[in-house]
Amino acid sequence: MKSLVLVTGGAGFIGSHLVERLLADGHHVRILDDFSTGSMTNLPFADRYGGRIEVVRGDIRDLATTERVAAGAAVIFHQAAMRSVPRSVNDPLGANASNVDGTLNVLEAARRAGVGRVVYASSSSVYGDRPDLPKREDQPPAPISPYAVSKAAGEQYAGVWTRLYGVETVGLRYFNVFGPRQDPKSEYAAVIPRFILWSLRGEPLEVHGDGTQSRDFTYIDNVVEANLLAARAPGVGGQVFNVGCGDRVSLLAIIEKLEKLLGTRLERRHTPGRAGDVPHTLADIGKARALLGYTPLVNFDEGLHRTLDYFKQVS
Repeated sequence: MKSLVLVTGGAGFIGSHLVERLLADGHHVRILDDFSTGSMTNLPFADRYGGRIEVVRGDIRDLATTERVAAGAAVIFHQAAMRSVPRSVNDPLGANASNVDGTLNVLEAARRAGVGRVVYASSSSVYGDRPDLPKREDQPPAPISPYAVSKAAGEQYAGVWTRLYGVETVGLRYFNVFGPRQDPKSEYAAVIPRFILWSLRGEPLEVHGDGTQSRDFTYIDNVVEANLLAARAPGVGGQVFNVGCGDRVSLLAIIEKLEKLLGTRLERRHTPGRAGDVPHTLADIGKARALLGYTPLVNFDEGLHRTLDYFKQVS
């Protein structure tokens, strides 16, 4: 029989895709989500798996709740967080409460419950805006936003919980994840779902800055695969890994690709750059390739095509 796993933030964008894959692989999955940004609409597959999925409405900021849902889990996939850089700039205390205090609760719940491994979501934002590319895990963090600080702090706590208490932790520094189910309507929505939504509505695409800033955009299937690999790779406790594609695309290039896919010219509207944003990101995925066996399954162009098709279907 497959093991019980806990996914925090399992009703969110990344978490729901991970839950779907874990269920397809035969696991029993328990979800902890406060539904502040997650939604049951992200779990349309839940009915197919009957008694192998359990959804608990609760908050990682509550240690008692987190400890209760961690009981019996072989692995915790910790995805719950306040994810947005701009949102963290507007609400730094909220970012700290969710991303630092919440992560600390997950780690402590894992320790008390005897969980075998915690795979947790970190972020490429910890690298800051230093110009050296690609980013490697041995480069020191240099965060420039409250969100990035909170993720760097979470990594430090995870490392201590591994060294001091023997809780196996593996951190994954996500590089700009995108794909189906990503919310395009939030004030803090990511750029690709927003661009797609505006394109389908025939509205101008709002571009922060001049559009030359670039990101290592990573399709959701690659992130799910990295989580599964991190859960079972031997000898990687206490380490962090970049999860990206090893390539970067500018905002202007995304618009050009959408124009080709849609067969139409898209209007752009430029606005000032956002506080806390970095100009470029690019992952060196050599460490993840060597120690986790990670290789991107879906490249950017194919991921964009799949994501556009999804939003066409649900719009």
